[in-house]
Amino acid sequence: MASDSPSVLDDIATDFNELSPQDRLTFLLEFANELPELPPRYAEHPELLERVEECQSPVYIFVEVDAADVVGVFATAPREAPTTRGFASILVQGLTGLTAAKVLGVPDDFPSSLGLNDLISPLRVRGMTGMLWRIKRQIKTRLTEATS
Repeated sequence: MASDSPSVLDDIATDFNELSPQDRLTFLLEFANELPELPPRYAEHPELLERVEECQSPVYIFVEVDAADVVGVFATAPREAPTTRGFASILVQGLTGLTAAKVLGVPDDFPSSLGLNDLISPLRVRGMTGMLWRIKRQIKTRLTEATS
């Protein structure tokens, strides 16, 4: 994994790669069960969340950047799409609390670092990559809005 990747994501990728292929899928499903619920400010206003069009499943993301440039990532994904939900959970848990600069430094190919490419469909990998791309784009938008 690239050295500019946050240590939380490095640790997650290391944990995945230390497992057998079947155990990687089980680990991903554990993450799916850990996706935090949306806070009321978003659960009550779903129009604020952005649909991740790259995902087959209806996945929605919203990113906050506070005055100290600390990121909060919020996501929703259906329980019927556990691989997609698992990756959303990895991003929420791995990126929330980091600075905007650290999140923007996450390699675009981070999903490939989990050792799942041979275990899930290319369409799912594309969805995972789309989630990360949209998170980064929203951060850039929030930073631009804060300076205008």
